[in-house]
Amino acid sequence: MSFESLPQLLVQALAERDYAEPTPVQAAVIDPDSAGRDLIVSAQTGSGKTVAFGIALAEELLGETRGMPLSEKPLALVIAPTRELALQVSRELGWLYGKAGLRIATCVGGMDPSKERRSLRSGPAIVVGTPGRLRDHLERGALDLSGLVGVVLDEADEMLDMGFREDLEEILDATPDTRRTLLFSATMPREIVRLAERYQSNALRLQLAGQDRGHGDISYQAITVGPSEIENAVVNLLRFHEAESAICFCATRDSVRRLHTTLQNRGFGVVALSGEHSQSERNQALQAMRDQRARVCVATDVAARGLDLPSLSLVIHVETPRDAETLQHRSGRTGRAGKKGTAAIIVPYNRRRRVESMLRGAKIEAQWIDAPTPEAIRKKDHARLIEKLTAPADYDEGDRAIASELMKQLPAEDIAAALVHAHRSKMPHPEELLANTPEARDKAKAERHRPGFEDVVWFKVSVGRRQNAEPRWLLPLICRRGHITRNEIGAIRLGQNESWFQIPRAIAPKFSETLQRTGSGDDEQDAILIEESDEGPRIEARNNRKQKVHAKPFRQGRGGGPRSGPKPKHGKKPQDRAEGGKAFSGKPKSKKPKPDFKGKDKGQNKGKNKPAGEKRR
Repeated sequence: MSFESLPQLLVQALAERDYAEPTPVQAAVIDPDSAGRDLIVSAQTGSGKTVAFGIALAEELLGETRGMPLSEKPLALVIAPTRELALQVSRELGWLYGKAGLRIATCVGGMDPSKERRSLRSGPAIVVGTPGRLRDHLERGALDLSGLVGVVLDEADEMLDMGFREDLEEILDATPDTRRTLLFSATMPREIVRLAERYQSNALRLQLAGQDRGHGDISYQAITVGPSEIENAVVNLLRFHEAESAICFCATRDSVRRLHTTLQNRGFGVVALSGEHSQSERNQALQAMRDQRARVCVATDVAARGLDLPSLSLVIHVETPRDAETLQHRSGRTGRAGKKGTAAIIVPYNRRRRVESMLRGAKIEAQWIDAPTPEAIRKKDHARLIEKLTAPADYDEGDRAIASELMKQLPAEDIAAALVHAHRSKMPHPEELLANTPEARDKAKAERHRPGFEDVVWFKVSVGRRQNAEPRWLLPLICRRGHITRNEIGAIRLGQNESWFQIPRAIAPKFSETLQRTGSGDDEQDAILIEESDEGPRIEARNNRKQKVHAKPFRQGRGGGPRSGPKPKHGKKPQDRAEGGKAFSGKPKSKKPKPDFKGKDKGQNKGKNKPAGEKRR
């Protein structure tokens, strides 16, 4: 099939962009069976969907305008989940309908709404926007959808996952019943099916994602590492592949901030994208990637949705995706438009089974390998350097004059060595990684074990996380109460209401005796109970298991209590959930306050000033 059946103006625009023949999704929407019908299209990210829904509405759009560039009311509405994707769609439709003279208005968050309202009044034929901003214009009366002939929901599954259901329903309820509705989604969860049943009529479903949900142009690698070696593995993967552009996915803003700083300190050209960045900062970061001033982007899932970098060839899942759909959407940033890409999943060895199960469910075959070693990276560097330095190049007279002067002063071998050194000095050094074998892990664990703590006694403190206890606050308390130094304190484990720490058995009797003498002072911290514990932190773990087994079903809500149903999608703490979770406050985490040993903030003492430790006596 070819584009010859399309209006001539679109054929010319496609030819200028070197579109020789349609991709499968483009061929499906221009097939005669799809003409004039509502469509549910399941196609992979990067399969040419934007051009597909652009040409799918061509007959209606060009028939209504009849060559007139201005439209009294918008004729087509395209809804996208993120600003970046909406802007990308606007650019694509701009060149596609440029020869037809159709005007396009873009309405996205982070832009000046007054300018957008002026653009809507200027007679655009196509409006592209994000759900929240489109709903705002609709409620203010700036957007009239009564003349629509077509609505497109691009990446509908992402919009529902991000919590835009109510926005979408209000927008679709304001459109005429006669309009065509084209729903594009990489995955088809039940929520998408219900949305289609409500707003589409006799829709034709086009399943173009194929049985291989992992995308045929992407090669998957699963890299097993120790939990403490994740950042080093990222460094070595970036150095091994030396991709023109790469993106590293993290789950939270804090993780993005931390990895961005790590890579920056190691000499990588890196930018960050997360919810804490303004639109201006996001635009600058993306422009740096396009200009090759930066080659690595560290981002959260939400911030990278709709991100389109033509040169992106490497995706690194720094933190394990929460499900197969997230894996697919992350990886779909590469392997686009027929180009090959690599998706590397960093798998701590204690999470291997979970990742294997996720890959099986997604029908993805991944190659299980170890992280690249410094030796392998040096071999790659050697081959790349030889190829780069021997590639044909044009040199101006000034460069040749300097080369001639150098040849008179130094041997050719020294000049070549200086050139190699100059190139290598710009490359970040690879990291030494522990061998990923049970023997190596046991050896590393033994090496990390502090001498003198082979035989220890566990002690218990009657404050925990709920009283904002932290090791940095507990250390001086333990040292003062027990008359010991911090070097004589081993591991510290925090529980909900209690904490535990290790003391070498040789000094434990003297430590216990000292605690009894120092526990009757006037300071409120002297009333905190510190005593020897027979089982250490294991007792709380056992109690937690019992509580989960015997917990009664409880309706999930703000009242707390045991949950019934699935676990939260986005992490354990509301302030550190992956972006996109509804409970995310949108504000950066504040520093932890000093422990409230009175426990007043948790209501434990009901307004009394009695120390928490005294209560537990």
